[in-house]
Amino acid sequence: MKYFRILIFVGLLSALNLGGSEPIRIGIVGMVHGHVNGFLRRAYAPALEIAGIVENDPVVVQKYQERYDLDPGLFTEDLEGFLDAEKPVAVWVFSTTFDHLAIVEACAPRGVHVVVEKPLAVSLADAKRMAALGEKHGTHVLTNLETTWYPSLHETYRLAVDEEQLGPITKIVSHFGHMGPAAIRVPEEFFDWLTDPVLNGGGASADFGCYGGNLITWMLGNERPISVTAVFQTNQPEVYPNVDDNATIVLEYPEAQGIIQASWDWTFPRKDMHVYGRAGIIRTIDQDDYDIRMERRGEPVAKKAEPLPETISSAVNYFSAVFRGELDPTGSLSSIENNLIAMEIQEAAKESARSGKRVLLN
Repeated sequence: MKYFRILIFVGLLSALNLGGSEPIRIGIVGMVHGHVNGFLRRAYAPALEIAGIVENDPVVVQKYQERYDLDPGLFTEDLEGFLDAEKPVAVWVFSTTFDHLAIVEACAPRGVHVVVEKPLAVSLADAKRMAALGEKHGTHVLTNLETTWYPSLHETYRLAVDEEQLGPITKIVSHFGHMGPAAIRVPEEFFDWLTDPVLNGGGASADFGCYGGNLITWMLGNERPISVTAVFQTNQPEVYPNVDDNATIVLEYPEAQGIIQASWDWTFPRKDMHVYGRAGIIRTIDQDDYDIRMERRGEPVAKKAEPLPETISSAVNYFSAVFRGELDPTGSLSSIENNLIAMEIQEAAKESARSGKRVLLN
């Protein structure tokens, strides 16, 4: 797959002593993001070893310490002290989105790579600062989005982009959302900041809009749109008084359009995308299944995508390979290049929703 360009950095492997089967020492920074559960539930060993966990909420610390039988000695409130004492290769961040910048500011000058849960930042200014720090200090600043590991989306990329089976792509429509954080009963500490316009940078538009920006950007070769037009609504003000729960974002490209539908007001969860070309249509259904229709009067043909290669089959596998210098993330779904464009889209969408006008990107 050409979007994961493989490079072996022998010098980096030697410098970091990451060769062989030695686990990579990482820190977990923050535990108030609900995705920390998924990380701790899954098999992160033997690729990764948790050197420490930084969290300052004692209730949250106790909950996760007991739930996953974690060594109390792993926990600390002092990020800089942990970085200086333990010298992890990387940190995996499960904080508020607002805190991402401060964490990169602490890690990058120390040569520590950073993985944040989506989105990259609460603002384009923060995202640019994070990117500049990573470039200055030679560290990766990567974004983890669940959909990066969906075989159906990679198969869509192969068919539509690598093989051009659909002909020129004319429109991409993405659907990302669920019933809302209140309805699915996310942890209280997660709900508190997820519905805060400062700490999350928005509501459903930030929580789920970032998926569409990330994937449409990737499908179109990391091209920036010409313009962004958006409508944000709050359909449940009694539940989400301070943020939107329903958003539609339209992206204009020279020869295509992208549409991002993000919602906390759907009856069931969705993470799927429809890619339209002049010769056919591909619709992803879930992480494995999709259908394709190539004939004018034909019916969609149901397909199941092949499993991804092991190295890119999960966040742990992929980021471990990046930390070891075995994969170059440039231009990938997790890359700073892609996610800066996704943040530019998000920032323009907020301005469009506020002003009611189409926003041109310079």
